[in-house]
Amino acid sequence: MQIELLDRRAWETRAELANAMFEWLEAFYNPRRRHSALGYLAPIEYKTLHTTAPAAA
Repeated sequence: MQIELLDRRAWETRAELANAMFEWLEAFYNPRRRHSALGYLAPIEYKTLHTTAPAAA
């Protein structure tokens, strides 16, 4: 986060920085981070493996 977000620009307010950190965590880091509870898969990978396509009618 330090290199990819914090060091890239100067933040005018703490609220602006807090919003940017939240967005980075929720939109970039967490969906791609591997979780031990998911068999060391990222949530996106886990969802792809465990979601079945609806049957064609």
